[in-house]
Amino acid sequence: MWTNFCKPWFFCCLLAALTIVLLVLNVSQLEHLDHESVSATFIDTSGQDIPLEATGVSRKPYCGYEHQILSKRERLEEASLLEALQSHESYTDLVPFVKSTDPSSSYFVILNSGAFFKVGSQLEVLVQVQDFQGRPKKYGGDYLQARIHSPKLQAGAVGRVVDYQNGCYKVFFTLVWPGKVTVSIVLVHPSEAIRGLPHLQEERPDRVYFKSLFRSGRISEITICNVCLPGNLPVCNFTDLYTGEPWFCFQPKKLPCSSRINHYKGGYLKGLLTTAESAFFQSDVNIKMPIHSSGPDWVTVIPHGAKETNDPEPSQSMENFPSGYYYKNQWMSRKFKMHQFNEPENITECLQGKMIYLFGDSTIRQWFDYLITFVPDLVEFNLGSPKNVGPYLAVDLKHNILLRYRCHGPPIRFTTVLSNELHYVANELNRIVGGRSTVVAIAIWSHFSTFPLEVYIRRLRNIRRAVVRLLDRSPKTVVVIRTANVQELGPEVSLFNSDWFSVQLDTILRKMFSGVGVYLVDAWEMTLSHYLPHKLHPDVVIVKNQLDMFLSFVCPVKT
Repeated sequence: MWTNFCKPWFFCCLLAALTIVLLVLNVSQLEHLDHESVSATFIDTSGQDIPLEATGVSRKPYCGYEHQILSKRERLEEASLLEALQSHESYTDLVPFVKSTDPSSSYFVILNSGAFFKVGSQLEVLVQVQDFQGRPKKYGGDYLQARIHSPKLQAGAVGRVVDYQNGCYKVFFTLVWPGKVTVSIVLVHPSEAIRGLPHLQEERPDRVYFKSLFRSGRISEITICNVCLPGNLPVCNFTDLYTGEPWFCFQPKKLPCSSRINHYKGGYLKGLLTTAESAFFQSDVNIKMPIHSSGPDWVTVIPHGAKETNDPEPSQSMENFPSGYYYKNQWMSRKFKMHQFNEPENITECLQGKMIYLFGDSTIRQWFDYLITFVPDLVEFNLGSPKNVGPYLAVDLKHNILLRYRCHGPPIRFTTVLSNELHYVANELNRIVGGRSTVVAIAIWSHFSTFPLEVYIRRLRNIRRAVVRLLDRSPKTVVVIRTANVQELGPEVSLFNSDWFSVQLDTILRKMFSGVGVYLVDAWEMTLSHYLPHKLHPDVVIVKNQLDMFLSFVCPVKT
């Protein structure tokens, strides 16, 4: 009887043990599924910006640039580039807001205001920054922008700012036109604001995130993509096989990585600053605010020599700064002879028999838009491309002109781009035969402002290699680089596209392409010098001057 009783008891215990084991395994699986669903909330299609911390995913970004293998020469170049930017670094100690830079109480003085000025003279300006308690600051690091201008003459030029790291700055201007010239100094960011910007570059490269749609049949999924992805979830590796440019997407749950359909900007992360840090980013307080003069803010410049004309003379100064200036709303280069393309026939004559390739972001897409609008014979061929994305194609069959535009590869903050249209500039350059009839223009800067500088250096290095190969096989090819430009800023835009980020990228761009055999359209000076408000996409008058410079490279003045 006891034996008969033990058998059911034994089976009951065994059954209970199995139930417990199954329950534990099931709970573990449910916890794992719950972890995935929480993460999926971050990569949901709702478009809401959800802080990463709310997802429960630890921040362990995998950044492809950290794993690149560099040659000794590349390591030295990268170190040199990063070292050259140290002058842009700010004072690092955290201070209360009242001790930060107050543009309204800061001031500037024209040091040699009583001097006799003529075209070609140097003008020196001393800037003293003060805090909100009216006390002079004892350290530097503020980001200032400076220009001289004559509104009646529609003239303007930029100044060179020197930081003495003690709260004082000197600004040097070259006076390049006669008449009444006014000085303008603007505080873009106080040093206390700049203190946090490198941290965002290094620690929050995912603050702009991207998405891709994966689809197979009726099943579709959307996941987050980036150069750097947080957490330890499985990823799809879309690193370019030829250039090695890294790009990753979180792996869909049900679909293979090969089912990716498109790429688009997902959104911007919020809550990047503490309340104390946010005080350093306030519109109408300390973002792009003017610093006024404590005395006269203008000087009178007379023509060089005894000429009676009021027009400026061509400057032959050995100094390369500024590269040019506006006069009567036209850009005057100080380095080479420019001419104006004021009629469509002028552009048609210059571009006849040529293939023009425009690669990059929306700032060079403006060149395409201007050309097809201004030149009636240049007719856009409808490729069915998404608006403002491309690729675009325009032709003039009568004059044998072909004009193309294609956006650069990721990261690109455009609306939906099909995956098979994500072409890297370096790969496109390798497909071009080149020659006397080929013109290439490149603009690549704005979409890299949220990433560590190494990401941008890698991209430019790949493009530079392709440019060198192109010029080696076809030396008559004209290659033009459009630089970065200044833009309007607010508290939020400053964290993603500040001019402080842009000037870093611009410095790197100029150094990396120095001596390569390319031409530069100095969009930085051309936007900073002009009297119009700063915009990410400059107004048409500035675009027109950029194209005049571009076309002057393609069709130089014969001497």
